[in-house]
Amino acid sequence: MSQRVRTRSEGSGQALSEAYDTALLDLDGVVYAGGNAIAHAVESLATAREGGMHLAYVTNNALRTPDAVAEHLTELGIPTGPDDVITSAQAVARLISEQVPAGSRVLVIGGEGLRVALRERGLEPVESAEDDPAAVVQGFGGPDLPWGRFAEASYAVARGVPWFASNTDLTIPSGRGIAPGNGAAVEVVRIATGAEPQVAGKPLPPMHRETILRTGAKRPLVVGDRLDTDIEGAFNGEVDSLLVLTGVTDGAQLLAAPPQHRPTYVDADLRGMLTGQPEVTEAGEGFRCGGWTATAGEARLELDGDGEALDGLRALCAAAWTAAGEKACELDGGKALAKLGL
Repeated sequence: MSQRVRTRSEGSGQALSEAYDTALLDLDGVVYAGGNAIAHAVESLATAREGGMHLAYVTNNALRTPDAVAEHLTELGIPTGPDDVITSAQAVARLISEQVPAGSRVLVIGGEGLRVALRERGLEPVESAEDDPAAVVQGFGGPDLPWGRFAEASYAVARGVPWFASNTDLTIPSGRGIAPGNGAAVEVVRIATGAEPQVAGKPLPPMHRETILRTGAKRPLVVGDRLDTDIEGAFNGEVDSLLVLTGVTDGAQLLAAPPQHRPTYVDADLRGMLTGQPEVTEAGEGFRCGGWTATAGEARLELDGDGEALDGLRALCAAAWTAAGEKACELDGGKALAKLGL
């Protein structure tokens, strides 16, 4: 996929699980939320895998190890090995290892996933700014991470120790709703020190590089629920993407997406991997998909027709993205989305 300005979601005559060799799947908001499988995820992934598609799970959550993630997925009914899991902890550990000597101490602000990834790269995790670390790394530590850990990072960073972050997602889905993510924790240290970390996770190149190195994917499809990580990461890596609406992104955010946040395909959930994708076509001054026609007026998006809500959303995206070009669409789509029940 070239980094052109996308003006509509694309169609596919083949099921996506047949058109791509590897699915690079986000976890939170795509496969599970709050530890429980999202509806249709288990059976959809089983069907894709049985059809020959390689499934790899790519997460910005650095808290858990690949072994722990694989065990959790297997318990949910999705047979997974540790080698099928790629985390931002692995990506940031590789990034650090390329900049500090082998065996260096690294101050860890986060969970076991970071410690395991650092040891894999021949680095020594430490807990204090007084341990003479060569780097500081910060990753999601879960809701019980003590506040004092942020102070420990700040002491080291203020002394000039290089600072790395696994990712900067401001939020993370949970079973009870949207919770603060590692990006919120990174902001605490940024405010205290005025420093900027090197970031490895989605949507940045270190994470995409780690994913390709570990999976060997030739024609990957990124599957995610976040525009600013999953979809932008696919854009930066020049690969195709499928946005599923089971996580943090809603219809209004999708309509307003700037070019780097516009997915190749849009579907309700992971069942979208098993089907072709409908084509969005030009219709007069608007765009048509299924039974819907969408146009961009002077102040708002207009929608006529009936049929599947997702087809209407695809048509609306085409109208919004075409009108916006290289910017985010500012036209009011509220009434049209309400008509679709979105």
